[in-house]
Order: sequence, then C-alpha cells, then structure tokens
Amino acid sequence: MSASSTLDDILRSYNALPEGDQHKILEAAHQLRDGRRWLPNPGPQTMAYFSEADELFYGGGAGGGKSALLCGVAINEHKNALILRRISKNLKGIKRELHGILGSYDGFNDQAGVWRHGAGVIDLGHCEHEGDKENYQGVPHDLKGFDEITQFTESQYAYVIGWNRSADPNQRCRVIATGNPPTSAEGQWVIRRWAAWLDKTHHNPAKPGELRWYTTIDGEDTEVTQDYVGPNGQRPRSRTFIPALLEDNPDLAETGYASVIEAMPEPLRTMMREGRFDVATTDDPWQVIPTMWIQAAMARWTDTPPDNVPMTAVAADVAQGGSDKTQIQTRYDWWYSRFDSHKGSETPDGPSVAALITKVMRDRCRVVVDAGGGYGGDTLTQLAHADIDCFGFKGSTGSASRTRDGIFGFVNFRAQAVWQFREALDPTYGSKIALPPDPEMLVDLCAYRFEERRGEILVLPKEDMKEKLGRSPDKGDTTIMLHASNAGGLKRPKAAQERRDEKRRSFKAVTSNTALKDKLRGKKR
Repeated sequence: MSASSTLDDILRSYNALPEGDQHKILEAAHQLRDGRRWLPNPGPQTMAYFSEADELFYGGGAGGGKSALLCGVAINEHKNALILRRISKNLKGIKRELHGILGSYDGFNDQAGVWRHGAGVIDLGHCEHEGDKENYQGVPHDLKGFDEITQFTESQYAYVIGWNRSADPNQRCRVIATGNPPTSAEGQWVIRRWAAWLDKTHHNPAKPGELRWYTTIDGEDTEVTQDYVGPNGQRPRSRTFIPALLEDNPDLAETGYASVIEAMPEPLRTMMREGRFDVATTDDPWQVIPTMWIQAAMARWTDTPPDNVPMTAVAADVAQGGSDKTQIQTRYDWWYSRFDSHKGSETPDGPSVAALITKVMRDRCRVVVDAGGGYGGDTLTQLAHADIDCFGFKGSTGSASRTRDGIFGFVNFRAQAVWQFREALDPTYGSKIALPPDPEMLVDLCAYRFEERRGEILVLPKEDMKEKLGRSPDKGDTTIMLHASNAGGLKRPKAAQERRDEKRRSFKAVTSNTALKDKLRGKKR
C-alpha cells in the first residue's frame, strides 16, 4: 500500500482479499488496539506509526493528521517523550489532542508543561529563541517530537535530538518531525536534510518510507551505507519521509476542511493542498534581495570561470576556533566561485587564514576580509606584511552613497553593501552575476531584512539574522563582501598603510638622490 493511498483504496483492497486474510488483518488490528489509547488511520499514518526510522519526517499537506500522530505515538509507545512547538502558545493544539486521546486532564501540570499518563511522561516545550534549545541539554527522551518542524532552526533540531536516548535497553528511541512545506527561506534546511525525498533534483531519490542512513563526516551531514562504522565506532542513523494529505485523515476530511485550504492564496494553497515542497514561496515584504533574483543568478552559473577574465577579488569571513566556519570565495568579475570552507579549529589564527587566502588568489587580485568582529584583524596584518592588496570590511562605518534611484541613503556601510548587491542582481538592468548553487548561501542571502529610517535604509543587524537562522550567515556575508570589493567604504589595514607610506618615502629618497647626482654631474661637465 502506498503512502498516498486513500481510505477508499484501502477498503477496496481489503474487500478483495480472501476471507481468511481479512480475518488475520482484523486479529492484528485487535492486538494493536489492546492496551493502546489511540490507533492510526489506515495508510500513511499507520505507515509512519510503524516506521523503523530513527528520524521520521511526516506530513506535507495540511490536515494529514500530523499532531495526532505525535501525540498517539507518545502515549502508546514511549515512556519519556518531548513534544515541542517553536512558540509556546502554539502548544494549545497539542494539549487538545492529548486531552482528546486521554479523555481528561488528569496528570497534567500546565505550569510545568508535564503530562503524566499511566507509566509514561510527556514534556511539552518550546524553542521560541535560538538559545532556548539549551533548556533541553542533557535531558533524555526516548521520543523527541517536533510539531511544524520548518519553524525551528536547523541548529535547534540538531541540538535537541542529541539527547534522544533511554536507560531502558528495551525502549525504542526515535525522532518524529511533522510539518508542511516551508513558507520562508529560513525553513529550507528541512528540504536539505530530507533531500532524497523532497528535492526533485536529488541524484538518488528515495521512495516514501524508504530508509536511508546518515552520519556526520568532517562536520557535514553525509549519506552512508547501513553498515558504515565511523572512526570512533559510531553508527549511522536511519531517516525517512512519509507524505500525508487531508484525504489520508478521513475524520478531518469529512468536516469540510478542504474548503478552507481551497480559500488560501496561491502559492500557499498548492503547497498545503498537495504537500508540494518545490513550489516557490512568497518573499517577506521587507526581504532585501528577492529569492527569484538569487535563483536566476544561480541558474546562470557554470562549473568553471569565464575564459580570459582575471580574478577580480577574494573575500573571507574568518572564524578563529568555535563552531562557525571560515568561508573563502573568489570572484572573476560577474562569476562567483563555490566556497572554500574550513572548520574554525582549522583556522585558529591569522597566519593560517592568510595562507588559505593566498593559496586560492590569482592575478594579484584584491582581498577583502571581514573586520567587524575582530577576528579578521590578524589575517589582514599577515596579508599586509606579504604585500597583498587587502582591505577590511567593517559594516558599522558610515556611508555617503545612495540607492540607484537616489531616493535613499544608508545608515551604514553594511546596508550599502547589501543593498547594492540587490541592485546588481536586478534583472531589469540585465544582471550577468552568476552565483554557485549553494543552498546555504541562498538562505543567507534571502535572510537580509531592511527598514527605512528617516530617508535611510537600515539592514537589520547580523545578530538578528543569527537568531532567525540559528547560525551565522557566513556564506551570505562573504558573497556580499566579494561584491563590495571595489567599494569606497573599505578600510586598508594599518600595516598595509604603513607599508605603502614606507614605499613612498623610499621612492622619494631614491628619486631625490638620483636627481642630486645628475645635478652634480652636470656641474662637473
């Protein structure tokens, strides 16, 4: 039976079976019911209930019984469960679902967010702010449940599931995430994590319910074989996606909810009705760079830079230690390279980053390094001493520029650089910019938001973006700096300026000495 089968399909298949087989199915159903408070609907919900995946993503369409699955599995199959929503007030639906299954609020402590039922406990929580994920550090649950997963950040999800475990060797541990297609760029990480099922361009697509195995190799989420064993003996975890639509939830389908979905505006209606993850979402009205412009630039990209075009610039966003990565990107006029990414532990100081930059640079091009957080200063000093044409990008400095139409100024240099990259991507002006097809860069560039303040444009601070994305937008910032490599707001590092001044003094001394010698020779003649 496929994951998209309707109840009518299932009944037709059941009625076509011999009487003996029908009897066996009814017996199995009675055994499932024995001691359980909730039964899944036939079809995708049952498939999800019995899935052996360590990480299950269930849903797609609106009304597919996502919250009911989470609550039913938590009550029937788990001793210590955690069910999360991004915002605490949105837990109301989960509470109603649990009440409907259990029949009362007995055992529920609303203030503590703990619901005790028989031999089990369900913790109800939220991760409204990025840092809220730390509230679940070291707290074991044999079920980690995320309702509306696309509203969480990837780092919140990865952090919380780190404690998916049980002291009971007979207790199954798993993660269940439910949700609809992401309605913003920030939720696109879900498509990347379950790309084999959700990304139509994936090189090796998976079927609904099919298990694939993944582990982390060199900091990257990597698909491996089931029998893979890591260098420290770690085993991969299985993952799958099971789609569900309103038609798979007969109780809700009979209420007329379909008419509510049909009344939604496009493209939301198609996304929610059909569970489509490949439909473009509507941009936030305060989004600086339209998503379609970025996607058009990615569609123009080729694997190699243009012939007979010298390297224009190199940009680097430096991470000295820590969880962030040092990102290095090169540019050949309108063509932008893929990222040369290095873990923070691999770039502990200025000399190590400077060495990586000089390794990729060509044609004596200019180098731009982020100098706003203090990490880039040492790298700039090293580059300056090596006589490399380098500049620091400091977004907080002032700006004297204006928008292309001359209407608005900019609060600071960061706002100028981001907005001018938007203008450079504008197809109305025949943009040729070609960007690499990097999903993380796409999300970063889509995450910039702006405000207009007294005739000036302010791009919201990087800290706001970190809260929204759950990480630093390093790739987006690197691309922005790369485009701004010729902007007037860049600052030459002190060491480089001193070196230039020393060269000028030496040149003047040499030329002055030569002129004096020529003058003396003339007198002798």
